[in-house]
Amino acid sequence: MQQDLLPVRGSPGSPYTRKMLALLRFRRIPYRFLQSERDAAELPQPKVGLIPVFYFADEAGALQAEVDSTPIIRRLEDEYAGRSVIPADPVMAFVNYLLEDYGDEWLTKAMFHYRWYYDADIEMAGSVLPHYADVSVPDEQIAKLKAAFSERQISRLYVVGSNDTTAVVIEDSYKRFLAALNEHLKALPFLMGRRPGSADFACMGQLTQLVQFDPTPARIAAAGFPRVHAWVSKVEDLCGLQVEADGFAEADDFPATLSALLQEVGRTYVPVMLANARALDQGLSQVETEVEGKTWTQEPFPYQGKCLQWLRIEYARLSTEDKIRLDSLLAGTGCERLVAPPD
Repeated sequence: MQQDLLPVRGSPGSPYTRKMLALLRFRRIPYRFLQSERDAAELPQPKVGLIPVFYFADEAGALQAEVDSTPIIRRLEDEYAGRSVIPADPVMAFVNYLLEDYGDEWLTKAMFHYRWYYDADIEMAGSVLPHYADVSVPDEQIAKLKAAFSERQISRLYVVGSNDTTAVVIEDSYKRFLAALNEHLKALPFLMGRRPGSADFACMGQLTQLVQFDPTPARIAAAGFPRVHAWVSKVEDLCGLQVEADGFAEADDFPATLSALLQEVGRTYVPVMLANARALDQGLSQVETEVEGKTWTQEPFPYQGKCLQWLRIEYARLSTEDKIRLDSLLAGTGCERLVAPPD
C-alpha cells in the first residue's frame, strides 16, 4: 500500500539512514524525515532498536515499523514503480546484492572501527553525534551524553570485530577498497554501471561517515582519493539524474574494474563471513581465521550468519543457466566460496 509521505526516522550520523534517504531521493519516493524520538513518539516502535525506521501502512492503514534496509529496498521495489535499483538480469542482480551486503556488513566494520578506535575520531563523534537528536540541548547535558555515548560505543567495538589484532586488516581493506573504487569510477559513474544499484547506496552510506565525517579515514580519502569524496556527495542526491534504461553493467561485458572490486570482497568479507558461519554452526565462542595472512578474531555475529544464508538463498533461486553465468564472473575472485557446495 503506497503512502503519500513515507515516514522515516533516522539520524545524519547513521550510514544506513544516509543510504536509505539517498535511495529514496533517487527513486523520487516522497518521504518525511523524523530526526528525533520525540518526532516519532506517536509511531509504533520497531522490534529492534535500530535506525533508520520505515513506517509502512498495512491493509487496514495502520503503520508498521521496519528497520532492515535490504528487505525494505525490495519492498519499495514492489510498491513504487520506476527508477529501479535492482538490475533486471538475475546475474547482475546477484552481484548487486553481494556488493550491497559487503557495504552493509564489511564497510561498516571500517566505519565503526575508525570512529571509536582513534582519539581524534572519538572526540569528533562524541562531540557532534549527541546533537543530532536535538541541537538545543544545553552544553552541560551534552557533555554528559558525550561521555556516556562514547563509552558505550567504544565498549561495542567487539561487535564488528574491531580490536588491536584486527585493526590492520580493517584499515588495509579500507584503503584497498578506496583504490579499487577510484579506478572503477574512472570508467563508470556507479558501481553497477551507468545507473546506481542498491549496492551504490549501501557503499555510499558507509562512506558518508568514513570519507566526510570521521577525521582519520577522511584524511586518507581526501589525500589519495578526492574522486571518491566527490562521488559520495553526488550519490547522496540523485533525484535529478536522467536514468538510462540499459544503464546497468552487463554480465556479458563485465567491467574489469568491477571484477577487481569483487576480488577485494573475496579477500576480506568472504573469509570472515565463512568463519563466522562456522563458529555459529559449531557453537564456538570465538571466530578465528586469516585475512591476507593476518589474524582475524572476534565474537560470533548471528545477524551476519543470517546474511550469508540469505545470500545463498538468492543464489539458489537462480536458474541453472544463470548460475553458470554467475559462476564464471565470480571465479577467481574468492567470492565463489560463498556459494560453493559445503565440503
